[in-house]
Amino acid sequence: MNHKITIILLMALLAMACKKDEPSAPLVLKQVYIDSQEVNPDGSITSDVSLFPIIRLVFSESLDESSLSSGIRLLADSELIPVNYTLSSDNKTVSLTPVAQLANFTSHVLKINNELKSHKGVEFDAADILFRTVQGTLVLEKMVINDLDVSNSNLVYDVPLTLDITMHYNEAVNRSSMESAISVSGDKQPELSFTYSDNDQVVTISTTAPLSYYRNYDFKISGNLESAAGASFDGFTTQLFTTLDETDKFPQLTDEELLTLIQRQTFTYFWDFGHPVSGLSRERNTSGHTVASGASGFGLMTIPVGIERGFITRAEGVERLSTMINFLGNKAERFHGAWSHWLHGETGAALAFSEKDNGGDLVETSFVAMGLITVRQYLNKAVTEEQTLIDKINTILNGIEWDWYQKDAKNVLYWHWSPNYNWEMNHPIKGWNEALITYVMAASSASHGITKEVYNEGWKAGMFINGKSFYDITLPLGPDYGGPLFFEQYTFLGLDPRNLSGNQGESYWEQVVNHTLINREHCVRNPNKHIGYSANCWGLTASDGYNGYSAHSPTNDVGVITPTAALSSFPFTPDRSMEALKHFYYVLGDRLWGPYGFYDAFSVKDEWYATSNIGIDQGPIILMIENHRSGLLWDLFMSAPEVQSGLSELGFTY
Repeated sequence: MNHKITIILLMALLAMACKKDEPSAPLVLKQVYIDSQEVNPDGSITSDVSLFPIIRLVFSESLDESSLSSGIRLLADSELIPVNYTLSSDNKTVSLTPVAQLANFTSHVLKINNELKSHKGVEFDAADILFRTVQGTLVLEKMVINDLDVSNSNLVYDVPLTLDITMHYNEAVNRSSMESAISVSGDKQPELSFTYSDNDQVVTISTTAPLSYYRNYDFKISGNLESAAGASFDGFTTQLFTTLDETDKFPQLTDEELLTLIQRQTFTYFWDFGHPVSGLSRERNTSGHTVASGASGFGLMTIPVGIERGFITRAEGVERLSTMINFLGNKAERFHGAWSHWLHGETGAALAFSEKDNGGDLVETSFVAMGLITVRQYLNKAVTEEQTLIDKINTILNGIEWDWYQKDAKNVLYWHWSPNYNWEMNHPIKGWNEALITYVMAASSASHGITKEVYNEGWKAGMFINGKSFYDITLPLGPDYGGPLFFEQYTFLGLDPRNLSGNQGESYWEQVVNHTLINREHCVRNPNKHIGYSANCWGLTASDGYNGYSAHSPTNDVGVITPTAALSSFPFTPDRSMEALKHFYYVLGDRLWGPYGFYDAFSVKDEWYATSNIGIDQGPIILMIENHRSGLLWDLFMSAPEVQSGLSELGFTY
């Protein structure tokens, strides 16, 4: 053998022997990733890890695949979590994914022990990688009231007074946090009871006592609520509006007893609350010395009712009439015979109703004249004291210069005149509205009467004939839908519409009945979806409201019901008015009934109930109920010879 070749072979064998004796490289964990986040395997805890994480371990050497399952283990509370293993990058990178979703908000440890080996059999020393799964979100999946899911509702109506709310969550709730997180606040602060089911994922809360009816409650679940596993809750808020409590608030009476009670209590507004000096009717129950001439005209008419119903004696009634009549004739300031809208009840001075309305108000004056004629017809000529009052009434009536309010002899009556502003209000009285009685009174005057031309060219030149159908009901006269119901009530407190026809053949009975039915039907159909409206709860007319005084009607419907609207319609819609009366008294009476009868108005949706009484609203209640029961005021007023003469002058038949 060649000597050189021998040397080369010996050197190769020596090199191989040396290489075989070299030690294998250690197995080192170089990098750790949980999802896309690199973490340090130094024993610190990594938080907010997803419930399906991908864990990647990058080693310095290729791994022995058979050692993975025993050398790398995922645990939670010492319980082994099954995982899948995948090798990549020349078997130097192992990816682990849990077989199932990890527990929420739970601490985990990935233990790497010395059973993990490299492909050369080198063992890994050991390492623990700690992490906690993401806290997650507790979700209110469904909230049920009255079998309806209301979890997406900002306002829930018709909520039972005994409240039951069932809430469904995506995972079990922490009971103690639930009971501190829930609040129901409103008119009453109810105590709540809690019932848990479906492994605490379903919670039912109930009130231990009834809530107030027709009230708004704030229902809140605060962000302090958490799941049993610690998941956070974003919070939840909605409003609950309770249903009606239809139980009787007062003992049941017969219909006749109920009507008498309503009249008696309403009468106290005019009798007990009448001004102590003048006896006239205050504008409202907070008016002090301010009396209203129109309401006082109605107040005069309540005296015969009070006497006939036995609320007062005839002597008491005549004495009060004497006080009122003497004040109107001798002390109250007048403007060409007309009274102002408001008067000072002690001095009789005119009080401004508005800046330029500080003089004569012819429409309000006509209500006084109607009242004076009615009580005059009731008084007994054979009794000296009463005959004296009759004579004074006639003198007062003859002093009203109706024709002067034609403003320079025009064929129309004007509503206002002021000694300071003259005719600047410039408001001609044209129909259809509450002022038909003004023309009837003006035509009835023996001293300052008007002609038929003033009526035809003035009153009837306004928005008079209608003839269209609203809610399938024909409206003979006036604006569409009829306007507020006082249009049909003030004039007809004394003027009997039952057989009354105008000079164009118009039927006033059809007008008053159909206008009332349209008003009611609007509330029944309730196109504006106001809470509380129903076949038993209706009536839109001028009254107080939650935003101030307004002439409510189907075309100005803001959700305000005024009891006088339905109750002063008793002669026109007796059955429907009785249904409304029973609802107002028995069902809503704890909020509507006061010392002077029904309060002025209410709005269920706004949780607003007036504490006011207004004379011009109270008067028609007692008077129209009496016309329904006996026709007393109609019979008295229509018996006056000048009224018959005035109606004939204007072309009416009756």
